[in-house]
Amino acid sequence: MNLNRSACEIAREMIRRQDELEISVERVGGATLIDCGVRAEGSFAAGVLFAEACMGGLGEVKLSMRDYGFATLPAVEVGVRKPAIACLASQKAGWSIKGEGFFSLGSGPARILAKKPKETYQALGYEEKSGEALIALEASKYPGEEVVKSIAQACGIEEENLYVLIARTASLAGAVQISARVVETALYKAQHLGYDTAKIHSALGVAPVAPIVGGDARMMGVTNDMIIYGGEVYLACEGIEAEKLPSSLSPAYGKTFEEIFREANYDFYKINPAIFAPAKVVVNDIAERKLASAGEVNLEVLRKSLGLE
Repeated sequence: MNLNRSACEIAREMIRRQDELEISVERVGGATLIDCGVRAEGSFAAGVLFAEACMGGLGEVKLSMRDYGFATLPAVEVGVRKPAIACLASQKAGWSIKGEGFFSLGSGPARILAKKPKETYQALGYEEKSGEALIALEASKYPGEEVVKSIAQACGIEEENLYVLIARTASLAGAVQISARVVETALYKAQHLGYDTAKIHSALGVAPVAPIVGGDARMMGVTNDMIIYGGEVYLACEGIEAEKLPSSLSPAYGKTFEEIFREANYDFYKINPAIFAPAKVVVNDIAERKLASAGEVNLEVLRKSLGLE
């Protein structure tokens, strides 16, 4: 198992299918940048591959349609193998990437090589070696050459062997890849509560995909709401309590993420982390042979988030 090699193979598939996926391939410094929704139009299909690359090939993402009462919306269905490695070691946006006039949180298996953040890999006991790497960025502009160079150096690879996926929040691919983080949020919540995420053996998730109803700032809130109020996750695991995982346990629950962010003075670090979780979690404790469910999809807040009050 090597997540960087698997993700880079997905990137090469995207390059071969760039016209079909409505993406573009650029060079930034020596690296290959795959634009899935900044200057390029992008597509739902590009978002699917973007999300699968973020999980280093350990996740399968499918698109469907679901009736949410007030509207039928596109949805992502995510199946994840080795969830702790796929979601926390790779998919999680855990690398703060900065440069002149540029900022993004980096996702993808390049984080494993750079050990960003180091404590994640110490806790998971996972590492790998690779001569190539993939980083995924949610941003509205391309990183500069110095940023790309610093990513490659942190990974210990040549720039020519770095693939950079990028999409803005207010894009089709961006909306898909964010909703595809629904399982990741359950793993994040479990880790935050001190559970051993290695005992989560397999996971499934579904979440609505946010329609494009505004610019990047507005869509940042809407895309988060799709998971917080619409996301559903099933965990096959040991020793994890379903009732401690849903977003409804947050004191901020019931407000749109846009409202929560505003009240935190637009500082993510001031937001109670309990809100970063799926709306509903079903846990099958395979050791105890028990099933438990907690939380529910909140159609009222989803409707409000989309401006359909």
